[in-house]
Amino acid sequence: MTARIRRDLEAILTASHTDFGHLRGGRIFITGGTGFVGTWIVAALHHADTALGLGLDVTILTRNPAAFARREPELATWATLLPGDITTCPSPGIVDYAIHAATPASAAFNDAHPDLMRSTIVEGMRSVLAALAPSGPIPLLFTSSGAIYGPQPLELERIPESFEPAIGAIEPRNAYALGKRDAEAIAIAASVAGGASLRLARLFAFVGPHLPLDAHFAIGNFIRDALAGGPIRVAGDGTAVRSYLYASDMVSALLAVWLRGVPDRAYNVGAQEAVSIGELGRLVESVVSPGRGVEIAGLGLGQLPTGAGNRYVPAVSRLEDVLGRPICSVDLKTAVRSTADWARQSEQQT
Repeated sequence: MTARIRRDLEAILTASHTDFGHLRGGRIFITGGTGFVGTWIVAALHHADTALGLGLDVTILTRNPAAFARREPELATWATLLPGDITTCPSPGIVDYAIHAATPASAAFNDAHPDLMRSTIVEGMRSVLAALAPSGPIPLLFTSSGAIYGPQPLELERIPESFEPAIGAIEPRNAYALGKRDAEAIAIAASVAGGASLRLARLFAFVGPHLPLDAHFAIGNFIRDALAGGPIRVAGDGTAVRSYLYASDMVSALLAVWLRGVPDRAYNVGAQEAVSIGELGRLVESVVSPGRGVEIAGLGLGQLPTGAGNRYVPAVSRLEDVLGRPICSVDLKTAVRSTADWARQSEQQT
């Protein structure tokens, strides 16, 4: 564990001290505990358990326990690793709380196998609900996605949970978004019928340690380019608009939704401070590799990104009402610097 992650876990413990207290003595089942979001949640639970003596009993569903044990030996020793696939979820026994965060979130997988992507998300939800049925109406946090809103209208600065996309707005090839939408409906129906009590988080974009730097996440790719000496390469014209929430703020937000959110009510989880992708590239350059340059493929000579492209920015007032404070405690420059520092430290430790 890097020094950066230790500091972040302490920040989560301070911000979410009361929420962790609700879990004392709890038996917890987690799917997706080895991905970016899941690893952060598991690490935060482990840190709180150690610091506060919570007596947690955590079981993580994973297709490859050995790989997780090699990557996160301390977490793998602390938790019980349950081998299995999300679409045929084995029983974790009777539990008090659950988190369903497992999703094949690869853009390449979505493009190559859209039907399989959608069916995996949908059947995964059904399988998890069946595995949890003996536990009754326990709090179940489902990490859905802001993708279920479809394309955000350009005139809509931030997209609220009440927004309903027009019929057909989500293209059939966007199986990830359609699968998440279907899974939400299945989970809500089960919750209303007396099954696991759904706590619904719609995730947007994040940054922080553990973020893959070689996947389809623009900010991760930019940090990778900067650490390699630059230039930072922006594939499009830089006008798309996004927002990025730091990992520690993400975890505190998810804990609040899970343990204090209104059942069956959706909560956007993300940052509302917007930045164009072109501006993001220049920010990463200024923080990580000053003077190494930013190449924006879709712009002509001398043009600057306008921020007038497609948007993916949430409204988070509903979440902040639950938190009782602003969601962002870490600004974007600090978030980028922290992620780059983690990547450097991780490279030195390997």
